[in-house]
Amino acid sequence: MTPIDGRAMARALSQRTAAEVADLIARGTPPGLAVVLVGENPASEVYVARKMAESARVGITSFEHRLPVETSEAVLLALIDMLNADPRVHGILVQLPLPEQIDAGRVLDAIAPGKDVDGFHPVNVGRLSTGTGGLVPCTPLGCMMLLDSVIDDYRGLAAVVIGKSNIVGKPVAMLLLERECTVTVTHIATRGLPEIVCTADIVVAAAGAPRLVRGDWVKPGAVVIDVGITRQTDTDGRTKLVGDAAFDEMAHARAVTPVPGGVGPMTIACLLANTVRAAGR
Repeated sequence: MTPIDGRAMARALSQRTAAEVADLIARGTPPGLAVVLVGENPASEVYVARKMAESARVGITSFEHRLPVETSEAVLLALIDMLNADPRVHGILVQLPLPEQIDAGRVLDAIAPGKDVDGFHPVNVGRLSTGTGGLVPCTPLGCMMLLDSVIDDYRGLAAVVIGKSNIVGKPVAMLLLERECTVTVTHIATRGLPEIVCTADIVVAAAGAPRLVRGDWVKPGAVVIDVGITRQTDTDGRTKLVGDAAFDEMAHARAVTPVPGGVGPMTIACLLANTVRAAGR
């Protein structure tokens, strides 16, 4: 089994992105990314700090907007309108989750599709499903790049996606279909899930269920992309990150993404790449 090094691939992608940023700056279009954080969710604080730091590292100008937890939906939508109209801003990212008084769907729908670097706007979702371009969600895009590092020809391969979320499961299934895989979308309530996974040449585990996919579910030579990430405390009181696949049971697989160090780093790198793509338009 070969671990797929997401950290190394993310560094290489960020280097390419930095070169594209320098070219855009030279042509008078410095890419700009606006990040909006509502409230003080500790995990969101960490994610936003990482995104801002990585943006600065590749030369993208960041515009950070921190709003109090009691912010109304109307105020947030007014900010989105302002960012949509700002020519310095090429990408808009609203960090989820949002406080309960705000409808996240309305907020995401308000972002201009051309600035929707998360790829969640219905227009970009529609373009993805019809294969007509648009900005692709960052995690599914990263998953495909990781798969590309070990698979040359997808045609006819059986792919099983575990998880039906709009953020990962559905988009990655559509991307695999575009590569001419035969795709089965499942979830944790699917009956006979182990038997279905056993048929797969490609397994994308994105159910948010730690160690759901066991070694005897995976056939020899399959490629496993583990999107799950859960914090667990072991018997010694130490906290560790665990994926949806039992990594230690995957010796017979062709390649597996580790957790941490697999999909996670690629998600942020793809966010920056999407921002540059939006600016290039």
